[in-house]
Amino acid sequence: MNYSPSSLCALVFTVHSLLIPLCHCKTVQFIFGDSLSDVGNNIYLSRSLAQANLPWYGIDFGNGLPNGRFSNGRTVADIIGDEMGLPRPPAFLDPSLTEDVILENGVNYASGGGGILNQTGGYFIQRFGLYKQIQLFQGTQELIKAKIGKEKAKEFFEEARYVVALGSNDFINNYLMPVYADSWKYNDQTFVTYLMETLRDQLKLLYGMGARQLMVFGLGPMGCIPLQRVLSTSGDCQERTNNLALSFNKAASKLLDGLATRLPNATYKFGDAYDVVADVISNPGKYGFSNSDSPCCSFGRIRPALTCVPASVLCKDRSKYVFWDEYHPSDKANELIANELIKKFGFLRVNQSGAPSPSPAPESDPDPTPAPAVDPSPSPLIAPSPN
Repeated sequence: MNYSPSSLCALVFTVHSLLIPLCHCKTVQFIFGDSLSDVGNNIYLSRSLAQANLPWYGIDFGNGLPNGRFSNGRTVADIIGDEMGLPRPPAFLDPSLTEDVILENGVNYASGGGGILNQTGGYFIQRFGLYKQIQLFQGTQELIKAKIGKEKAKEFFEEARYVVALGSNDFINNYLMPVYADSWKYNDQTFVTYLMETLRDQLKLLYGMGARQLMVFGLGPMGCIPLQRVLSTSGDCQERTNNLALSFNKAASKLLDGLATRLPNATYKFGDAYDVVADVISNPGKYGFSNSDSPCCSFGRIRPALTCVPASVLCKDRSKYVFWDEYHPSDKANELIANELIKKFGFLRVNQSGAPSPSPAPESDPDPTPAPAVDPSPSPLIAPSPN
């Protein structure tokens, strides 16, 4: 059989196309963060002291068993992603993570205890700081390039959504603790400047990897979390800590505006919900809460208990508490924060289907069944270093 030059070229092109996998063309998200966004990475860091793998974490999520989220339910990123029709990205260290899963769902690199600075959260022993999370993302990109080709991978990563949500640990578990050198090396103003210089370099790295549509979450009133209150002499919010959060937010918002102006095709948003969270804490009844100064999950009168443990006592109605434990908001508070950001930015749905339904809170008291043991082996995709 004779082929004309044009038909032969068409045949070669068709065969070549069949051999190269096509991009799914589905918009996914990549999340970088700390315990407020962690969905299970720290479970697989066997030596990490920042863990949410004990009851009663996750009681209002799915089957009610611990899932790595530092809350009774969803994270703010979960809720915003659901509203936008984005799939919930699995933890990077989830052993079931594959290239196909990444293409379908994205990845969450967030790690409890992590910060913008490498030294932040050092006493947790194992955690992923932002630089490490970016390094892991770089490895993910290489896998996807090998899977679908360089050009399709470029399109996939540039179409994705990105969330960066860190900073509170850099203050609470670094600068405000005298065991860290940063506490005496900097003053309040110079430390915020140091954070912004580091964050700028990190965001530029992500831009170089294709992050075009990105949101950086601001900090809430850190001085009002139960841990900060109970460590104060009066039990009130710690004003200096709150002022540091406000300084961070002001500087980070300015940083994002500047980068969005200078970097071509960059759509950067700064998610600041400080004011609404402060109002919730000051006027909880206005928002349907009855308690905004102590954790729902606590170890009786022994405070701070730091984490929720099987022997902890739960409040009667979890939807009435702003805080789940000494550090973290409840599912209901996260929903309020997420809805505030959704309203502020007018987020539109990206994918028309595939978003998980919110996990409802159970009506009855929790079943005190111990959480199952978790296989600590790392993801087969990339073996991480401890820090």
